[in-house]
Amino acid sequence: MALYALSDLHLSLSEDKPMDIFGDNWSNHDQKIIENWKEKITKEDTVLIAGDISWSINIKEGIKELDWIHELPGKKILAKGNHDYWWSGIKKLNGLYEDMNFIQNNSFSYKDYAICGSRGWIIPFGENVKEQDRKIYRREIIRLKLSLDHAKSQGYSKIIVMLHYPPFMDKIKNTEITELMREYKVEKVIYGHLHGPSLKNAFQGKIYETEYIITSADYLNFNPIKILD
Repeated sequence: MALYALSDLHLSLSEDKPMDIFGDNWSNHDQKIIENWKEKITKEDTVLIAGDISWSINIKEGIKELDWIHELPGKKILAKGNHDYWWSGIKKLNGLYEDMNFIQNNSFSYKDYAICGSRGWIIPFGENVKEQDRKIYRREIIRLKLSLDHAKSQGYSKIIVMLHYPPFMDKIKNTEITELMREYKVEKVIYGHLHGPSLKNAFQGKIYETEYIITSADYLNFNPIKILD
């Protein structure tokens, strides 16, 4: 029994949405995920999927990708990414599959850990940031805090957070989100969103006492990474 992570699956089973614009390694990436997943993940394991799950624009189309994930071994905990337009109605989503949990203002458990999260957003730093981006960022912080508070209300002191967007910038590691992680004594944060050349800015390591781990599928060569035993 172990906890793994792999974000940014970018599945497109309803339409042709090639991902090789980010590199030739994206060719047939869904098959790579299946092979690596089945070789490593058992039905007793749990996998965190931090957003950009499907290119579908509504749940009628997205159900095909969710079924695809459902057929893979293990329990899955999913958070929303910026391309997950199909994501709507959290109560409905959490009623679809026994092996799949969706995070939105809530939390789930893995052993004695709480799994929390939100989508996150672009860090609103600098004079040229749009006011709309500032509003979305603030809303995502509220959602993240609701998730963390839910975990605390359930008695959890050990916390792992899933974010889609990086919670920092290349040269700015101290943000409202990293401060929130410090306040709640979060042990680990997984994040994705970065692909191709952007991966050169990927940060892995500790800020304060929290470990940050990038789990973008292409960064991991489409192979889930173990987070905890």
